Amino acid sequence: MSTIDKLKSVIGKRGGLAKSNRFNVIFTPPTQSLLNLNPSALIGVLAGGQSAKSLISDPRDISLLCQGANIPGRQITTIDYTAEKQVVPIPYALIDEDVTLKFLLTNDYYIKRMMDDWVSSIVNLDTYRVGYKKDFACDVVIQQLDAENVPMYGVKLENAFPTSVTGIELDQMQESAPMELSVTFSYDKLINLKGPASSTVGGIKAVLDILT
Repeated sequence: MSTIDKLKSVIGKRGGLAKSNRFNVIFTPPTQSLLNLNPSALIGVLAGGQSAKSLISDPRDISLLCQGANIPGRQITTIDYTAEKQVVPIPYALIDEDVTLKFLLTNDYYIKRMMDDWVSSIVNLDTYRVGYKKDFACDVVIQQLDAENVPMYGVKLENAFPTSVTGIELDQMQESAPMELSVTFSYDKLINLKGPASSTVGGIKAVLDILT
């Protein structure tokens, strides 16, 4: 029979309990979505008061504005097979869950404008032609962090792209409530970055992809 002391001992030797609010999301959207079209930034550059670098959005802002994420689960699909006297399930495929990220909306609608541009790079809103996947997909790294912000576990979503961008609800009764935008991503493959080392390497590679 387990006791509180034994439970505390197990938790202690394994670094404590994981906290749902300790996470990091790293990705770089398609190039055209990184442009900062905030009018104040454009005016500042034209007036000579700001550097042209201000027109390129810092992908780290995406991570800071992300207020919610999920590490996707997996489901093995099966088919019933009659074997001798009973029916047994036979696995035949693997399904990875979609991922939903929740972002805070700032007054310049930075995330919303970025997602609008991303969606239009997937499906042209004038011709309704679908683009090439290599041009609109990117890798997304989701990391679980410890109390010292060290990645302890992570996953990489290969060739991810948004498939659903929620609407924005406006409500006069919610005067001071922050606004959020939820975006659901689909992807080709889920890769587990097992342990602190591989998760950190995966995150560094994602950052290097942003800078190159």
